[in-house]
Order: sequence, then C-alpha cells, then structure tokens
Amino acid sequence: MPLRVLVVDDTAIFRRVISDAFAALPDVQVVGVATNGRNALAKIEELNPDLVSLDIEMPEMDGVQVLEALKARTADVGVLVLSALTRRGGELTVKALNLGAFDFITKPTGGGQEESRTFLAAELGPRIKAFARKREIQKLLKQVPGGPSSRRSEPSPLPAPKPAPRPVPGPALPTARPELVVIGVSTGGPTALAQVLSRLPANFPLPILIVQHMPPLFTASLAASLDAKSPLTVKEGKDGELALPGTVYLAPGGCHMKLVAEGGGEKRIRITDDPPENHCKPSVDALFRSVANAFPGKATAVILTGMGCDGTLGCRLLKRHGGTIIAQDEATCVVFGMPKEAIQAGVVDIVVPLESIADEILRSVRGPA
Repeated sequence: MPLRVLVVDDTAIFRRVISDAFAALPDVQVVGVATNGRNALAKIEELNPDLVSLDIEMPEMDGVQVLEALKARTADVGVLVLSALTRRGGELTVKALNLGAFDFITKPTGGGQEESRTFLAAELGPRIKAFARKREIQKLLKQVPGGPSSRRSEPSPLPAPKPAPRPVPGPALPTARPELVVIGVSTGGPTALAQVLSRLPANFPLPILIVQHMPPLFTASLAASLDAKSPLTVKEGKDGELALPGTVYLAPGGCHMKLVAEGGGEKRIRITDDPPENHCKPSVDALFRSVANAFPGKATAVILTGMGCDGTLGCRLLKRHGGTIIAQDEATCVVFGMPKEAIQAGVVDIVVPLESIADEILRSVRGPA
C-alpha cells in the first residue's frame, strides 16, 4: 500500500511544488491538499492520511495549532513540518517537534519551481523511508506482549536489517570516572533530549555537550525550550567559553562545536566553520573526535534517535580510548539510524530504551565500583 499524504500549505505554488515532489517518490500517493489549518483538520477526518506535510506559518490556524488539535483528538497521523529558515520559523518548528511532529524541512529559497521540486524530493526521500520504517516498528510493537524491552545492555528484540555484533572487548586504557558527557542526536531529538535532560539532577557534576542536527536560528529556540524543561542550564555553546559542570551546551546550527584541553584540565569550547561532515553541520563526529583526542578515556558518549551514520566514527575513537558508549534502542527511536550504525560497528556498551538513558548516564558518572 502506498503511503497516503495530505499536503497543507497556504500558498498555491508551494502546494503544487510539494505535491509534485511527493509524487516523484515511489510508494507515495498524494490524496489531497488543504489551504489552511482548519481545512487541514477537516481533510484529515475525511481522507485519513498516513502523513501530513504541514506548513508551520499559516493564517487563521497555524501548524502548531493544528498539532495541538491533533494531539487532543489522539489522531493516528504523522506530521512532517515545512518551515521558513527564520527565527520565527525556528521557534514554531521546535514547538511543533515538541508536540509530536515526526521531523521538519526548511522551505527552499530562491531558484525556480523545478529547483524547488528537486530540493524537496531529495529532502523528503530519506524522511519518507524513515517514517515508513517507524510505522512498521509501531505495528510490530502492538503485536509484542509487554511492549518495548527495558532490559539493560541488550538491543531491541525487533528485527534489524542485519545482526548487531557484540560490543568490542575491553578499552585500550583503564576505564575511569568520566569528566564530561557528549550526546549526538538528529530526527526526534528535541523530544528525546527533553526526556533525558529533565531526568538529570540539578547538581549533575559534569558538563554536557550536545550536537543536534539543526540549521542556524533553530538551535537557539531549542536551547531555550530545553532550558525550561531541565533543572540544568541549557544554552548554545559560544566560541572560547569554558565547559562547566552542570551546564548543557548545544552546538549552534550551521557550525561545528569542538572541545580543546587547556592547562589545569580546563575544557574550552571552539565553534568552527569547517566543512560539513556526513552532510551535517554541526556534526556529531566532529565533536566526538575532538573529545577523544583532547580527553582520552574521560567521556561518556550517548547516541540517540536520528537518520544516517553521524557519530559512529567518533564513537569508535572514544571507545578506543576507554570511553563508555550508550545507545538508544530501536523500539523507542523515532528513527533507528545513528544508534543502529554505532551498534553494528561494535562500539556500543549499553543499549537501552529512551527512558533509561539518564539512569545509564548517572551510572557511568559514578564510575567503576
């Protein structure tokens, strides 16, 4: 069965361009279009689509209000947000992701309709594949008594494309208490990060550095949202500042965030404009690699939900020097891409559901008995 999509946008040109981009993808059927939020809710009731592409900024009823209405109705429909690359667009997108939107795409700027169709088709393709996989996992979970597994140090029992090897044997250097925590995350990140950070205590003794794949202007809104939900201070990282205990630093969108060692064991943040890695900027690998080189054996790394393989090479370096690697399991991931790649590379020590990630971070901070 093709994936049934409803396109919602208040601009006729974008409705056409987005519909054409979807139509160019295999196993996707555009079943209707809507011109505003109110019209979208009526169309969802009428057409029962699997996925809605939702313009976030619309008159009468914007995308956030549509998501709030869908949440109140407990509607079983996925939502992919389309947003302008503006500060306002970033604020609304973060709200939409917190309300359960699957992912977001920034609208193309400049160029003609053909260029916009090509851009959107390239952005939509992997997201549609990931969304279809997520729906498959949800169906499987409904057939498994007791729901997702909560066993520690074991991967999800759900089928994966290929079996994950056992974690690599003991580290090259003796494992000790870590001095910092690094986290890499992408699709599904805002909700996952909110759950993890809200479960850490206000007196958490280490700095936490996070790479969330997001464009410029969006990460500031995400940092503010997470700061309101966590007992820790959450902020965008700034070039030259020291990474301090009990503070969470989010890599600014469109830049890489790295860490360097200074005298007395101080940890200084560097924000760079280096080329993208794994098509990502900020990149998880860039942060993890800098930490592995500057603080060997002194970091706990966490790989959360997300598409692609960013973070796997960095995890390999961290593991080689004695770091602890924690990964989110498939059952609780929005997209089981980044964690799967790290698990299959054999560099992960612990695989647990999202609700157990904070506990495992705290366990690693306490160090070996």
